[in-house]
Amino acid sequence: MSNKGLIIEERSRDIGDFLVGRLIPFRKKRMVGPFIFIDHMGPTTIKNGRYMDVDQHPHIGLSTLTYMLEGELLHKDSIGTNQRISPASVNWMVAGKGVTHTERTPDDLRNGIEFTAHGYQIWVALPRELEDIEPEFHHIGEENLPTWHDDSAKFKLIAGKGYGYESPLPVHSDLFMIEIKTVEEYELKIQGELQGEIGICIVEGSIEACENSIGQGNMLVSKTEDSCHIKLKANAHVLLFGGQPFPEERYIYWNFVSTSKEKLENAKELWRTKMFPKVAGDHTYVPLPVTS
Repeated sequence: MSNKGLIIEERSRDIGDFLVGRLIPFRKKRMVGPFIFIDHMGPTTIKNGRYMDVDQHPHIGLSTLTYMLEGELLHKDSIGTNQRISPASVNWMVAGKGVTHTERTPDDLRNGIEFTAHGYQIWVALPRELEDIEPEFHHIGEENLPTWHDDSAKFKLIAGKGYGYESPLPVHSDLFMIEIKTVEEYELKIQGELQGEIGICIVEGSIEACENSIGQGNMLVSKTEDSCHIKLKANAHVLLFGGQPFPEERYIYWNFVSTSKEKLENAKELWRTKMFPKVAGDHTYVPLPVTS
């Protein structure tokens, strides 16, 4: 059987004390359904004097999805949100026409005790007609996310629809994000269960797909209608994500996503002149990147 998928190796980069593997965009695959960007945060050890502090930065035209596997973060934004996120819960910020936010290690964890931070920061592009909506923020606790078992595999629907379930996360397009953990080898069935393009991010362990063995730290991209049999090995941990692609191209500059280059330029100028909304009580500022 020919491999109709595209295997994407995780590429790592350092940002201070954090190792980030940017899974998409990728030169051969810019988006997977409406998903336009994925950063793998950690795993890294947080300890005294080396805390996570992501200063004020802006977004437009997208929603951010933060999903922690280990450790905790405190999210604050310019619409007044002050929300802690713990492992297996979801933070969902809809940037719309423009929002500013920070993410930091909570104060009560800045006590010298070491802990591991590990998670995913995901950007989902908004439909063209909703790019300029008012910003929103939603937090969904783990207990409110649909979970189920199939043989030795445990499923959790983080966002969207799949396998007959629907997440309470208020998304704006046809998409899905599902976490699967196995105890024993498990054959994953996709056809008829998920709609649209699909990405499989291997968090731990390995899978077999289209006669290829693929280990952790990689992502396999395919389409549901072309998908071959996928076998998750024992003790595998994967994230499935994707959905229906948009008909229009998306442009991306720094933290800005839009169908319009003009809107990107306007956002750049607003941030450069410090006219974006601000997080109350926070005076930090991440400068607009200088490009050649």
